[in-house]
Amino acid sequence: MPKVLIVDDEKGLRQGTKRLLESEGYEVDTAENGTEGIKLGTENDYDLAIIDLKMPDIDGIEVLKEILNKRPNTICFIATAYASYDTAIEATKIGALSYIPKPFSPDELLGNLKTGYEKRLLLLEAEKLRKEREERLLEISFEKTRLNTIVNSIIDGVVVINKNGELVLTNPAALKYFDIDNAIIGEYILEFLPEKISALIKKILGNPTFTGTSYSEQIELKPNRELVGDVSVSPVPHHDGTVAGVVLVINDITELKKIEYIKSQFVSMVAHELKTPVAAVLGFIRIILDKKINIPEDKKTDYLSRSQNRLESLISMVNDLLDISRMEIKTKQREIRDVNIKEIIVSIIEFLELELKKKNVTINTEFEEEHPLISADQNEINRLFTNIIGNALKYNKDGGEISINIKTSRKFIVTKISDTGIGMKPEEKNKLFQEFFRAKNDKTRDIPGTGLGLSIVKRIVESYSGKTEVESEYGKGSTFTIYLPKKI
Repeated sequence: MPKVLIVDDEKGLRQGTKRLLESEGYEVDTAENGTEGIKLGTENDYDLAIIDLKMPDIDGIEVLKEILNKRPNTICFIATAYASYDTAIEATKIGALSYIPKPFSPDELLGNLKTGYEKRLLLLEAEKLRKEREERLLEISFEKTRLNTIVNSIIDGVVVINKNGELVLTNPAALKYFDIDNAIIGEYILEFLPEKISALIKKILGNPTFTGTSYSEQIELKPNRELVGDVSVSPVPHHDGTVAGVVLVINDITELKKIEYIKSQFVSMVAHELKTPVAAVLGFIRIILDKKINIPEDKKTDYLSRSQNRLESLISMVNDLLDISRMEIKTKQREIRDVNIKEIIVSIIEFLELELKKKNVTINTEFEEEHPLISADQNEINRLFTNIIGNALKYNKDGGEISINIKTSRKFIVTKISDTGIGMKPEEKNKLFQEFFRAKNDKTRDIPGTGLGLSIVKRIVESYSGKTEVESEYGKGSTFTIYLPKKI
């Protein structure tokens, strides 16, 4: 039911018009002056308004302005017997639909109101469509923002390309992996991608029908295994069954490839370290078992003794490897308790007493009278310092010295072990903690070892959040400094 407001100071016309419109099904309110008309017209949403031009308080033009300022979709008519060309133009500019000259017939009034109500319905429909469009645009904007937030938070690189090879969507990870920081949305992107990836994209885009087939390729994005990516290329379907574009997902597998490379190198080193002593032992056994070769008993004994030493070295190496493996996968059982480093070192010195006397090596110690304990597995700490002190003895010169100093800092117990032995060259020092590394020169050729001891030392120290420092000068000796956290 259309709502109509009549603003007119003529009581008879106002009431007669109201009765006419109500009989035609309109809902009608009336105002006897401009002030009341403005109040009703701005506070209520009327479909139509008939406003008298000449009123004693406020003229119809001012009433028209106030109503349309607050209710721009209300269809207004100016009714007057004093119409002029100027006022007609002014009223139309403000927003009145037309003039209704007084006196007017019922048909003339109803015809104007019918036309006005049809326009009112069109305005309301347009307003509804506009609001719906704004809501959809807002929803699309929110969805786009959410999508960008999700894509940008993905660790893997994501690139979406349309069927023309133009960039549609990407994230910071992809820009970094492909080194395309200057890429612009809508720009042809294939020429900036690695050749292998571009070829896969073209292969998908070259088939207009969507098949769902994806391709994957592991690519070295930066040389020397600095950045390796597992790139997956998949088609994006269009609703009509064609290919709309492709999506690339780049997974950084650099660390995995590094581990694979290290594993391969490690296996190669283990095989080499095993092969040499096994081949030597096998050679001795073949000589001993060969009936055609007459070998003196003392020579046989020498071969067997050397074979035994080689095999014992192999067992030691295997045990070291098992310990390294347990440390890596953290399955080595520990018994954590209070450990006194001073007592450990004194015990090791007593254990090595005979070896020290054989080489006439002197040990000088400097311990604080009282120093804090550490929380650790005693067997691991014993092995740690046995390796370092054992090396200081093994690689020392006859008549040399070993100095051991224990002191405390704010957070650590610092143990410094120095020797007057062979020492290391700078390039040897850089490889010191690598598995199987042993300095090879004339002075170390006859010194036995697996090359795993210091690797184990480093792992033990780091497992307790400590650190290891090494100073060495070739021909003068080495100093190992071990930092282990004090017991809290």
